[in-house]
Amino acid sequence: MFEGLSSKLGDIFEGLKRRGALSEADVSAAMREIRVALLEADVALPVVKDFVEAVRTRAVGEEVLRSVTPGQMVVKIVNDHLVEMLGGDALDTAINLAGTPPVAILMVGLQGSGKTTTSAKLAMRLVKREKKRVLMASLDVYRPAAQQQLAVLGEQADVPVLQAVFGEQPLAITRRAMETGRREGYDAVILDTAGRLHIDTELMAEVAMVRDEAKPTETLLVADALTGQDAVNLGREFHEKIGITGLVLTRVDGDARGGAALSMRAVTGQPIKLMGVGEKLEDLEAFQADRIAGRILGMGDVVGLVERAAETMDQAKAEAAAERMMKGQFTLEDLSEQLGQIRKMGDMEGLMGMMPGVGKIKKQMAQANVDDKTVARQQAIIQSMTPDERRRPKLLNGSRRRRIAAGSGTTVQDVNRVLKQHKQMSTMMKKMGKLGKKGLMRGGMPPGMMGPQGGFGR
Repeated sequence: MFEGLSSKLGDIFEGLKRRGALSEADVSAAMREIRVALLEADVALPVVKDFVEAVRTRAVGEEVLRSVTPGQMVVKIVNDHLVEMLGGDALDTAINLAGTPPVAILMVGLQGSGKTTTSAKLAMRLVKREKKRVLMASLDVYRPAAQQQLAVLGEQADVPVLQAVFGEQPLAITRRAMETGRREGYDAVILDTAGRLHIDTELMAEVAMVRDEAKPTETLLVADALTGQDAVNLGREFHEKIGITGLVLTRVDGDARGGAALSMRAVTGQPIKLMGVGEKLEDLEAFQADRIAGRILGMGDVVGLVERAAETMDQAKAEAAAERMMKGQFTLEDLSEQLGQIRKMGDMEGLMGMMPGVGKIKKQMAQANVDDKTVARQQAIIQSMTPDERRRPKLLNGSRRRRIAAGSGTTVQDVNRVLKQHKQMSTMMKKMGKLGKKGLMRGGMPPGMMGPQGGFGR
């Protein structure tokens, strides 16, 4: 989401770091460039003014101008203020479930922002992570098939959805949902309200009535990260008329400029609680200001990467693979398993964006074709082999390689690259096996996460 802003800020900071000492003129020039970068990222003008002024005040102080590494000090100041603008460390971004069960969670926003899908994602998150019993209810009686859409998503997420009754109005649905929740012992009821193409009096009046009836512990404004400058008006209107308690940003994995995140948090004063980072129901992440600031400034989000790996990787398979590696055994089946685990973690661009310093090597990555299609192609090549061939690569003569290439829709050169990659990894595993557990820990990334030198490139 923040790719454009991250790239521009990176260029600005590189210029500052090359200087041995900074003058006030250097800082002022950098602040002008930062101002332009933020405006181009669709951050609201009042928010940009406050941010630049706050950074300038600290950046022209003696602590920076006399610092041994003034450029890095300015980066730290910008990072600190980004964290503060995005909510800081003090704000609690957890979903508030305190209250007499069932507590109501009200989902509000414009039509097309992803409210219904986000409702299902949140429900599944609460069930899996918090071990709560959750009921969903659609209050959207206007959009064709809206209630049916929530029912389908509920089935996919394995979360119950209140049965729709033809002709029943939103307020009556709310009462029935809360009553069902009380009677059947649910911990939370997620109410998916109707949206409009734009904010209007009728929409706000209906949501206000539902709010008064349900008395929610959370009123979450779901907003598309692509909203841009309109995000300010959207956030302000909903907060003033409904009283939101938090924000959920959707399509964060898209090519949004990121201004909505910075602007809405600053304008409403409410925390961004969650981010939709993909289309799958599992693709909902907690928003943490320090991690997002790190991504914007090209510092990566290693903690987020590790968490995602822990969520998606099969622990038993990982341990079995580690045991084989300790013995110096690494088959093509192991490589296929590693590639599959990477694909489960999400798209390559998103994963790479969480690694520190990757922004500086994006051109090399592009030239090396480090992408999802490459990983899928490599896995297809291995799956086109027989079980015996996967265990004994030495069997793969010229005719077998041609057969595998034809079966996987690739070329013989692609097959050769995968075999070369496997050989390099196998050699590395044997070396680490000789070193024992300490050697395996020093090995760094999982084998499948190797960069272009490891054979990702085509």
